[in-house]
Amino acid sequence: MASQHQEQGQEPHPGHQVDARALDEVVTFTSELIRIDTTNRGAGDCRERPAAEYAAERLAGAGLTPALLERTPGRTNVVARVEGTDPGADALLVHGHLDVVPAEAADWSVDPFSGEIGDGVVWGRGAIDMKNMDAMILAVVRHWARAGVRPRRDVVVAFTADEEASAADGSGFLADRHAALFEGCTEGVSESGAFTFHDGRGNQLYPIAAGERGTGWLKLTARGTAGHGSKVNRANAVSRLAAAITRIGEHRWPVRITPTVRAGMVELAALYGLEPDPEAPGFDVDAFLEKLGPTAALVEPTVRNSANPTMLRSGYKVNVIPGEAVAYVDGRFLPGGEEEFRHTLDLLTGPDVDWEFHHREVALQAPVDSPTYARMRAAVEEFAPEGHVVPYCMSGGTDAKQFSRLGITGYGFSPLRTPEGFDYQALFHGVDERVPVDALHFGVRVLDRFLRTA
Repeated sequence: MASQHQEQGQEPHPGHQVDARALDEVVTFTSELIRIDTTNRGAGDCRERPAAEYAAERLAGAGLTPALLERTPGRTNVVARVEGTDPGADALLVHGHLDVVPAEAADWSVDPFSGEIGDGVVWGRGAIDMKNMDAMILAVVRHWARAGVRPRRDVVVAFTADEEASAADGSGFLADRHAALFEGCTEGVSESGAFTFHDGRGNQLYPIAAGERGTGWLKLTARGTAGHGSKVNRANAVSRLAAAITRIGEHRWPVRITPTVRAGMVELAALYGLEPDPEAPGFDVDAFLEKLGPTAALVEPTVRNSANPTMLRSGYKVNVIPGEAVAYVDGRFLPGGEEEFRHTLDLLTGPDVDWEFHHREVALQAPVDSPTYARMRAAVEEFAPEGHVVPYCMSGGTDAKQFSRLGITGYGFSPLRTPEGFDYQALFHGVDERVPVDALHFGVRVLDRFLRTA
């Protein structure tokens, strides 16, 4: 019977290889990290320290000296540095967050914090987002220690708290208060890139993120005249708010194609035999997306700004018209699109509703013609020669936003090779989150290859 680290039909890779222990450890680490419940419910309701201590212990076992850092007791971050062979090279940051979103156990097929391993899959909250990547990082640096391997440039490893909320206790705190730990870092890699996207036509795409939309979570407040529910009231705060969020929800944002999205469209057009020129007058992006079929999911969320109403709060009794009503909106804006986003919200909310940022973070863009992007592409193609690497922009955001304050250019690169029918993107924050063992093995191999040569 083949061992856990021997995938069927996989030929040994020539040259440097991660060892069998690394392949076993990435599975074990993923499972054990999932068992440490680091649910982040927002408003400070989370405790990452047990997971941080777990990571720090394994880094120390690789001969590193991890620092455990907290802004708030229990909200722990871990940072360590692996020295490279080229002292003149810029350092590279590789980071992953330790917190996870809540999971309703009654909706799951297994206990979401069991870390159960069965039928070649690791189950649980964080299996995709993103304790899998945390485990890959740990497995790689421990392999390096055993094999006497050093990367070309310094690699700074960071495990962060609070990414699933404001990041104030995590990457924001590290960037603001512990910048010295990231000295020399000019680029970084983290979640949501280099995963398998099956396009339904027999092609396997590997999107690498080279951008993120900005975060504009909004609080809308409508004020009016409080009164009896049976009376005429032309200054009804609830009505004013409802009208505003309806306008926001129905607004069709104009197309804005950024350089990262344009580069991705050009590569997809070549793959599918299309000939679009996104800069040509009259270019119809929606018609182009329709021709892409399922692959449009990689592009469609990032050709426009967006604003989706998500929460409502008003009133305290059915026969009382409240004097105030509040709504929350998840807004996202493209690189270079924040001014247009603000102006549009002013128009859509109107004179009777005020809006403010409940949480705001910058949009990001990274070059797709950089040596680092080329090395990420090469690492994926080495282990997935059948794949097509394409750049894309994330619709959401990551800790790369906070680390950008330090001048660090961020990419999404947490490699996984998954079988057809495995909906990677749907499992982010989804029910029955899980990751194939084979995908973790692929991820360790690719991450090792990239980080050694980056």
